[in-house]
Amino acid sequence: MDGAHAAWHGAVSIEEQNGTMTALADDTFSEADFTTASTEDGWMLRLDGAWITQQISAVDGKLRALELPSQGNAIIEIGDVSGLDTAGAWLIHRTELALLARDVAVECRTAAPAYARLLTTVRANDAHCPEPPEPTNAFVAMTERVGKATVDAAVEARDLINFLGHSVIVLGDSIVRPGRIRFTSLVHHIEQAGLNALPIVGLISFLIGIVLAFQGAEQLTKFGAEIFTVNIVAQGVLREMGVLLTAIILAGRSGSAFTAQIGTMKVREEVDAMRTIGLDPMQILVLPRLWALVICLPLLTFYANLMGLLGGAIMATVVLDMTFFQFVRQLSGAVTLWTFWIGLIKAPVFGFIIGLVGCYEGMRVSGSAESVGRMTTRAVVEAIFLVIVLDAMFSILFAILGV
Repeated sequence: MDGAHAAWHGAVSIEEQNGTMTALADDTFSEADFTTASTEDGWMLRLDGAWITQQISAVDGKLRALELPSQGNAIIEIGDVSGLDTAGAWLIHRTELALLARDVAVECRTAAPAYARLLTTVRANDAHCPEPPEPTNAFVAMTERVGKATVDAAVEARDLINFLGHSVIVLGDSIVRPGRIRFTSLVHHIEQAGLNALPIVGLISFLIGIVLAFQGAEQLTKFGAEIFTVNIVAQGVLREMGVLLTAIILAGRSGSAFTAQIGTMKVREEVDAMRTIGLDPMQILVLPRLWALVICLPLLTFYANLMGLLGGAIMATVVLDMTFFQFVRQLSGAVTLWTFWIGLIKAPVFGFIIGLVGCYEGMRVSGSAESVGRMTTRAVVEAIFLVIVLDAMFSILFAILGV
């Protein structure tokens, strides 16, 4: 290439607009074109004009229909090109690939460093899409999904047990060294998870008491045993419904909030910052939340029991023409001290499980708001599932013990 030609392309620069790199030689673009010739060095493809997006539509079809040599050498001369962007560079690269497929050695000549860099970038980013997988048998696909879900559940259980062990160690250490508990944070979470939950817990429990009394009275009236409606309400609310409904409400209300709060801190890298300055996230984030639910859930359960019995008493007086004092007298004979304590014994365990799952899923959040939403949903579902499983286990245990 002569000196004048090299000087012409020495002014080439690369611009980037709307994600497309363009190598410009001057501000005037002529229509893209090419010619072919046979030389001593081999078959030559000489390009000229502006090989940019706006100009290459005319040469695209002609390049595809071009009769290429089957062997030997080929030279692609880009010296007369006045402009080149990624679209034009892709056409050149596509032609190179077509020549290589026909066992032709290809040499691309240009004196413009910008053109060479652009072509190198296009070649480096030529990643072919993988072939779509062949459709599998429906039964095989279902078996594969079930197997993957089983493995994922096993891994999830293993990680949750690991987190449980770590949490038990932290809780035990806080009992031995109460000074490690951040009481300001603990009081804050008690207010958020306990005090602020009183309206919804009271309302739900009150309505459940009404429903139990109404359904029990409707069935027992057929046998002339309306008075035992009090027994149904007392046993249902004190042993099961009070603590179970309270735990489910806190799982959806506080457990999800714990996951979202800790997950957002993970996204903002605040948890990593804590570790960097020597703070333990288990002590700072997890411990106050676990203690808050362990303390709050028994108190909320006691409150829910009272509201459930109140709802049952009001419905009994309306449906059965029973006075409030008659309800209280029948209630005193229908329940024992163990009936009251059974619900309260479950409450701290349920609170610990809800806090554990909420904090665990929050710690598993990684990198995006979508992950926060997904883990929050998982936390609620897992917490409710574990609470119901534990409630069934407690029922079996108390039945064996005869209480």
